[in-house]
Amino acid sequence: MSEEEQVELGIRMISTNNKAGAFAEESSFATLFPKYREKYLREVWSAVTRALESHGIACTLDLVHGSMSVRTTRKTYDPYIILKSRDLIKLLARGVALTQASKILNDDISCDIIKIGNLVRNKERFVKRRQRIIGPDGSTLKAIELLTQCYVLVQGSTVSVMGPHKSLKEVRRIVLDCMKNIHPIYRIKELMIRRELAKDPALATQSWDRFLPNFRKNHLKTSEKTLKKNEKLEKRNTARIAAGLEPETPSDVVERERKKKKVYTPFPPAQLPRKVDLQLESGEYFLKKHEKEAKESKERKQKQTETTEKRRAERAEAFVAPVEEAEPSVDEKRERERRKRKVGEEREGEGDEEGSKKKKKKKKEVEV
Repeated sequence: MSEEEQVELGIRMISTNNKAGAFAEESSFATLFPKYREKYLREVWSAVTRALESHGIACTLDLVHGSMSVRTTRKTYDPYIILKSRDLIKLLARGVALTQASKILNDDISCDIIKIGNLVRNKERFVKRRQRIIGPDGSTLKAIELLTQCYVLVQGSTVSVMGPHKSLKEVRRIVLDCMKNIHPIYRIKELMIRRELAKDPALATQSWDRFLPNFRKNHLKTSEKTLKKNEKLEKRNTARIAAGLEPETPSDVVERERKKKKVYTPFPPAQLPRKVDLQLESGEYFLKKHEKEAKESKERKQKQTETTEKRRAERAEAFVAPVEEAEPSVDEKRERERRKRKVGEEREGEGDEEGSKKKKKKKKEVEV
């Protein structure tokens, strides 16, 4: 909120000139920070101290216990600045740079640290969905920052957000929906449409529901599911008929699926033997160390020998000459021709005999 808006609303600005005396009680907040942030915090702690001293807040960095603390002093004049200081050390602990985190001390900037570590149980799924917030080359995160005018940092199991209070709600909604498997692009599209609608003063008093997209999962009815199954069955039958096979009926499909299912048994499967049990059965368990080593080396050499012989045989196959049919000699050719002539003559003789028999039969039939 700008100074002009605060004056219009009648909000009195707090400055160093209107001191009402020291606070009755001292307020303090402390937060822990991870080990990898220790080096950075030691480097910038003098700048943190200077930023908080201008508001009358004292700060302490405890490297032994790994904590940061802030507290009010007799010079503190703004009662709300202690909460802003608490947010500052929280952001520093979550990996936000000092130049960005120091903006939280302004009145128009708020922060929100969204915990996402316990929203997804599966570690791989959690990593994929967290990466979905960032997007390829950080494009999704950049789009969220531009549309909401917020600074967003994804670090470990938390998402740190800085910006106007109204925009923090939008970012929290996007992050939580993303961890519930709703892609951020849907919310980004909605924000883009809202930004365009806000430019039109005629729509200021109207409902925007008719312009906003409504993304819902399509739940198929039972009849629609049956229709899809029948379409798949028709395609499969067409392919079977083209291949020369008999078409399937719905009962055949049900029977095949029933066969695929394993028969339920309440008893667990038999326990597999342990390595020690197998060694006891083979007698290897009772061998001494040098005997085991000798046995292993013998098995290794035997395996190497078998592999060598196999490879040698494969290489030798390339040098085996193929079986060639020898050309028939002159005598063999003459013998084949003589046999062919003999077979032809026998067939001609059989044909003449059959022809004479048929003629005799016809003569007899004529006489009768």
